[in-house]
Amino acid sequence: MARTLTLDFLKTEAASGAALGLAAVAALAVANSPWAADYFAWLKSVHALQIGPIRLEETISDWIKEGLMAVFFLVVGLEIKYEILRGELSDPRKLATPVLAALGGMIGPAAVYLLLSALIGAPHGGWPIPLATDIAFALAVFGVVGRGLPSSLRVFLLTLAIVDDLGAIALIALLFSEGTNWTPLIWAVGALAVGAVAARRMRIAAPFWVLGFALVWYLTVLSGLSTSLTAVAFAAIVPIQPRAEDGQSPLKEAMHDLHPWNAFLVLPLFAFAKAGVSFAGLSFEQAFAPLVVAVALGLFLGKQVGVFGAAWLASALRIGARPSGASWIQVYGVALLCGVGFTMSLFIGVLAFPGAVDSPEQIEVKLGVIGGSVLSALAAALVLGLGARRRVARPAEDPAPAEARASTRKD
Repeated sequence: MARTLTLDFLKTEAASGAALGLAAVAALAVANSPWAADYFAWLKSVHALQIGPIRLEETISDWIKEGLMAVFFLVVGLEIKYEILRGELSDPRKLATPVLAALGGMIGPAAVYLLLSALIGAPHGGWPIPLATDIAFALAVFGVVGRGLPSSLRVFLLTLAIVDDLGAIALIALLFSEGTNWTPLIWAVGALAVGAVAARRMRIAAPFWVLGFALVWYLTVLSGLSTSLTAVAFAAIVPIQPRAEDGQSPLKEAMHDLHPWNAFLVLPLFAFAKAGVSFAGLSFEQAFAPLVVAVALGLFLGKQVGVFGAAWLASALRIGARPSGASWIQVYGVALLCGVGFTMSLFIGVLAFPGAVDSPEQIEVKLGVIGGSVLSALAAALVLGLGARRRVARPAEDPAPAEARASTRKD
């Protein structure tokens, strides 16, 4: 059942990855066209949402990042919960592997950056930039090249990227936050606790789940924290047990209903809003500046070494286990894919080097992030493509003959 559910997701994400890629290319084209000023003005335009006494004013960019992407993280959280309770991650060792790999995926890039900082003089303060993985773009690339690969690899990537993303958010809060508004945050935690208790003791209709999620989301926005945190937390309280009256699982229903919206609305809009990087002011000399090299190699080398090294070590020490049906070359392909930092790394770059968007540091951050992310994506696509072809040429065991042999033995 878990395998069927994940393969259904992959069918959608193959098309979704193509849609996201087209949206990203369109954003890059517009950001470097005569309409660039209109594009950036649209992203910065402020729009208000008012429901009774509740009023929120955010830019289009923030509505997409903190609003629509909260739905993305909710769906991701629901899928991870499903896999932990019913699927690939129900084996604690297979859950430990992506968690440890995510930690390695943060240590590796930081070590590479700091080493290069000492060797070639890159600014010391840029070390957090290559730590992040852009989960949306990484999943999009996997959706395009993942046909023929074991579904456990996608679950491995998903879990790893979520832990990595939460780690990056925690790092942002620790290093760059100007303070958290604790009162709404405490109310949000309280609402989650009430929802968890209610979900265990009574049947909650779908509209109340929607209202509950909206309430927790609103309180998180007021607190100043990223809504991705509470979106994943909210997913954890959605019941997986089927209802007695119709036999349907609320968690599986929510995944099924939200996933197409996620795939064909949320992620393409996110890509169009976040991939629009202007290359105005770039010069050839800046392509090999110390900051560019340190960020690019932190993403490309640091991520693959940290993720793959931690995953292999966890397996060798029997703390973790390799994803079911996957080879080490396929795991290495996923480790490469984690070097797609893109929007999250660009965001951290703005915090690490505050200033004008056309300042030398910001231009170099863009070059480094884009260079490292593109290298990682291309290398990952090549390795995963080879891994998929090798698996097709030497397919995994066919369940039908196994069942036939079992039947024969019984007879």
